[in-house]
Amino acid sequence: MQYLLLIYEDERLYGPDKNGPAIQEIVAKHMAFNKELGSARVGGAGLKSTSAATTIRTSKGTKTVHDGPFAETKEQLGGYYLIDVPDLDAAIAIAKKLPVLQDGSVEIRPLLGGA
Repeated sequence: MQYLLLIYEDERLYGPDKNGPAIQEIVAKHMAFNKELGSARVGGAGLKSTSAATTIRTSKGTKTVHDGPFAETKEQLGGYYLIDVPDLDAAIAIAKKLPVLQDGSVEIRPLLGGA
């Protein structure tokens, strides 16, 4: 069964330096996590900050383009992993090990079709 693990954190914790110590620390943790996942990892990537986002909004059939994310939140989507594991319990076990810099959350979403 395939699951998407969506990583939410406060991107301000990483500071303005995109190569600073906080980024280096979390990248190293994710590299180790990737090795631990092995063949369960199907894909994944980190995302650029919300300042680089563009949102397409549909309202009454009209589509408009907006800079940035649509919703203001305390935590932003910062990256994801696509995993293939036997069941939700296995996905939860992996998500509990997923590194975050400080506080954050990991949303586990099964893919339609399951595999």
